[in-house]
Amino acid sequence: MMEITNSTGLIGVEAMLVAAQTAASEFKSFDKTQVEKILHAVASAASDKAEFYAEWSVRETGFGCVEDKLKKNMRNSLGLLEAYKCSDFIDSQIDEQKKIISFPKPAGVVVALAPCTNPVATIYYKAMISLMTRNAVIFCPHPASKDCCSHAADLVAAAAEAAGAPRGVIQVLRNPSIPVVNELMQSRLTNLILATGGPAMVRAAYSSGNPAMGVGPANVACYVHHTADLDRAAETIVFGNSYDNSLPCTCESVVLVDNDVADQLKFKLQSSGAYFVKPSEEASLRSLLFDSHETDKCEMPLGKSAKWLADKAGIAIPEGTKSLVIEIDTIGESEPVSKEKMFPVLGFIRVADHNEAIAHAQSMLSLMGKGHSAVVHAEDPKVVVEYGRSLPVCRIAVNTSGAAGSAGVTTNLGRSSVIGTGYFGGGSIDENVGPKHLVQWTRVAYGKEVEVDMLNVERAATC
Repeated sequence: MMEITNSTGLIGVEAMLVAAQTAASEFKSFDKTQVEKILHAVASAASDKAEFYAEWSVRETGFGCVEDKLKKNMRNSLGLLEAYKCSDFIDSQIDEQKKIISFPKPAGVVVALAPCTNPVATIYYKAMISLMTRNAVIFCPHPASKDCCSHAADLVAAAAEAAGAPRGVIQVLRNPSIPVVNELMQSRLTNLILATGGPAMVRAAYSSGNPAMGVGPANVACYVHHTADLDRAAETIVFGNSYDNSLPCTCESVVLVDNDVADQLKFKLQSSGAYFVKPSEEASLRSLLFDSHETDKCEMPLGKSAKWLADKAGIAIPEGTKSLVIEIDTIGESEPVSKEKMFPVLGFIRVADHNEAIAHAQSMLSLMGKGHSAVVHAEDPKVVVEYGRSLPVCRIAVNTSGAAGSAGVTTNLGRSSVIGTGYFGGGSIDENVGPKHLVQWTRVAYGKEVEVDMLNVERAATC
């Protein structure tokens, strides 16, 4: 790993980029067998340390839940290997009918930002998809999680190099700062930026002058129609809102529920581990959540459990409570519960019908979260279609949790922890970002009227 050698880090950054370019130049000639050997070694090493890093990341940042971070680390190591086992980002492809040969080419050097809310899982994910596509990657962790991220990056780099990867194919910025990260993103030696982080850093990535794929904030509206399976809806809503203490951007933010079934859903949410905050308890909880706080991470509500929040607010909750629910009657700037919340607190609002639910969801997205994701629970396909047609988001999970569904775990969307927000959210991509987005294709196309034996072309391409 390259070290920063001066106070600004600029000399060290240049050295890192040169080493990464050298590694990328060598790596792009590796065949599928060589790459698969490296991937298996890295996934195995990463999974072996999944619990170790889950504990470390929670200890270092003060955010999230060890059990859920363990799951994410496993999902982004061996789980990712399994998810993409049938994918090929290395060999050429032949379209006999269109008479086109396509050759995948790696981006080159990827600069990858890693947020403190999802640190090691992001290191694992971006390392794996970079290796799948024969790219070199330089990680820029958030300062609040730089120690666990640096250690994890060292681990996967060592595993990759031991399995035959070029030296310098995975590197990490050990002392991240805004000037140094900007230098990396703006360098002529950077080929692509994967920006996962706060809005300011994502905007900086897009304005760097280099190709970038970034994600924006979320604000997941979850509509429960009167035709929904309420047991399933309640279970998945609480799961989604409480997963890793609501740090993932795909977690449910506000439940919009038809009046006809609102009381039933409330009961079922309580049975699934939700606690409805009493009016007399709201003021203390709202003060804890939304008033300004000191920068002491141990006192911030971000990524803390429902029990921690309740204890701090002086609220007695049942054992096993996973989410705190606040009933609201409006969506807007003056109601912070109607915005994204990175702690397990869920808004709950009653609506007359699906038209009012859609209007509320659109209002939520006007506040924040355009392009990101939403959730709907309904057995009526017309309602699902209307919800999907109306909302300015790029993915909607149906009859499953937002946390898992929008990330492609419980749906057939692309498996990813990097959620593109498309033009709605000011981004360049509307899909879940995966390995296919780290390669470009050279397409060799014969004329439509040209006679050609594509079998001979295929033989030549595979020589």
